[in-house]
Amino acid sequence: MKKILIIDDDGRNIFALTAVLKAKKYNCISTTSAVEGLKLLKTDSDIALVLMDMMMPEMDGYEAMAKMKADETLKNIPVIAITAQAMAGDRERCLKAGAIGYISKPVNIDRLIELLKLYL
Repeated sequence: MKKILIIDDDGRNIFALTAVLKAKKYNCISTTSAVEGLKLLKTDSDIALVLMDMMMPEMDGYEAMAKMKADETLKNIPVIAITAQAMAGDRERCLKAGAIGYISKPVNIDRLIELLKLYL
């Protein structure tokens, strides 16, 4: 079964997203670090889509997406950017970095499900 990888440094966000998505029959795995997320992407071929927090310590979502785009085995995995940074230009910056969608926190679940249906 295809999986959604949630990468967010805040466990509360992971908990909330996972609970809602599992209730809608999506299979989710998660990690609190982009570095760990990239490792999971390399080792788990069932990951079909990534929900990426953009503002994380160590490696942010922009850097993680750049690493994915530079990797032949990861470059086609869709990423939906999820961020609390809902300022002018953020959506465009996320899409330019390679995200297929952008959702600001708090997450609009209906909008998220619409995007998931397009790519899963």
